[in-house]
Amino acid sequence: MPWRRWAVVAAVVALLTQMAVAMISTAVAQTPTIDEPVYIGTGVVYLQEHDLRYNPEHPPLGKLIIGAGAVLAGPHLDTSFTGGQYQVGPHLLYKSGNDAQRVLLAARLPVIALTLLFGLVVFAFARDLTGPGGGLAALTLYAFSPDVIAHGSLATLDVPMAGFLLTSVWLLWRARRRPRLYLPLAGVALGAAMATKMSTLPAVPVLLALAFVSVRAFRPSRRPIVSGVLSAAGVGVLAVAVVWASYLAVDPRLRWTTPADLPAIGGVRGLVAGWVPFPRTFQDGMRVQFGFEDMRWTGFLFGHTYHGSRWYYLPAALLVKTPLGMLALWLAGIAAMAALPRLRPAAPYVLAPAVVLLVVAMTGARDLGVRYVVFIPMFLGVAAAGTTLVRWRWTKAVTAALLLFVAVSSLRTYPYYLPYSNEAFGGPSKTHLRLHDSNVDWGQDLERLADRLRERYPGEPVWLVYKGSGVPSYYGIRASDPFGVPPDQVRGLLVVSDSWIAKDDPRLTPLIRSSEPIGEVGHSITVFRRSPHRP
Repeated sequence: MPWRRWAVVAAVVALLTQMAVAMISTAVAQTPTIDEPVYIGTGVVYLQEHDLRYNPEHPPLGKLIIGAGAVLAGPHLDTSFTGGQYQVGPHLLYKSGNDAQRVLLAARLPVIALTLLFGLVVFAFARDLTGPGGGLAALTLYAFSPDVIAHGSLATLDVPMAGFLLTSVWLLWRARRRPRLYLPLAGVALGAAMATKMSTLPAVPVLLALAFVSVRAFRPSRRPIVSGVLSAAGVGVLAVAVVWASYLAVDPRLRWTTPADLPAIGGVRGLVAGWVPFPRTFQDGMRVQFGFEDMRWTGFLFGHTYHGSRWYYLPAALLVKTPLGMLALWLAGIAAMAALPRLRPAAPYVLAPAVVLLVVAMTGARDLGVRYVVFIPMFLGVAAAGTTLVRWRWTKAVTAALLLFVAVSSLRTYPYYLPYSNEAFGGPSKTHLRLHDSNVDWGQDLERLADRLRERYPGEPVWLVYKGSGVPSYYGIRASDPFGVPPDQVRGLLVVSDSWIAKDDPRLTPLIRSSEPIGEVGHSITVFRRSPHRP
């Protein structure tokens, strides 16, 4: 009926409007997170100087999208700057005469727009599998996912990569009926994911296998093996072409000088980096990524600081940072895909790419946040739509109740989506006790800190230990470094990023132990007071 169709359209618009408001208002309020200035500065250099010299560890497409937004704000780029990739972004934002927050917001807006478009993909994929009701259920989970909102409102690469990958899988599913139309589009979307982050690469064999399966499903009796292999190869060729196109869009001559400090990567990894059919910049970027994996990073999980990585970190972090109703619906959706004949053919499409990427991420060296698996809420949101096909008596009511629980939990954390944790773990104010880095404190609250200091503690001496890419003085914060003087000289306010506290730094821990916590900012920064009688 037409009225039902319009009701579905209205519901989709309402959900995405809510998500847009949440992301834009969050983006306006937050200062640069640690990675954003690198991508913004690099993207602007790509577009205005056509030079690939910065940030080879990630392909160009995501940074071109981010840079396009930043360029629309009309920033001045200091072409005489010769610093490295970690200085180019702060120099652009804070030392080139630009309005830092204006440029930052402009760079975030294209990622916000992409995140909303990927919401339509989630809806369309789930609707294809289960009907409009399932599509709305999946979109509700997506639109209220604190992790998707948090990282979809930042000028970073995690959500764009995950969204392009999901789009490719959805198009491969549709190729079961119209391969000539959807297989090329799937190849382009897969290429866009690879041209955004190299972490897509482990999923490529899975998606090529799904292309083969889709062609066999379309023509089961007409030389299915040959046509399937050729079709999968065609998808792969298109994906590779998109990656090359992203580099050529920056510099048609592909000028690139291998850095002198490039990690020496041998063995199988070195061979893989040299054999991939991509530009030399991409190959050297893979070596940089392998070098990161060879480092020992500081991790923090459930109150314990450690060096190295733990294989169960990401599942544990997801358990903390996912709404409880969402966890229940994910599990129910996976069970429905296994149990219902209608959904079983879709299970490899929805689950296999997510499982492969999750397993690979669990073996990584960097226990720094669930952003590395932000594809999980997207793929498992589609899987959760399967619950709408279960014909048990109370299924619809329970599903609706769980969706409402998710929405309420998400709305309650507004506008602090980055440090979200669910009710079982105490909510966002307790996240810093269990996780660190991009799970809770990524440098996003400098402006809120400036407002707090101005309103509650005017004129008091401030000692700041900040982890982030923002420049405190730009926001009016006048603070000293407590590490530069003897501990007994640190008097007044000691303000510390929670990620610094999690590091258990021997210079900082004694200062904290001899201080009194008196407040927190954005659930990511703790304010302590150090009195003269508490040296």
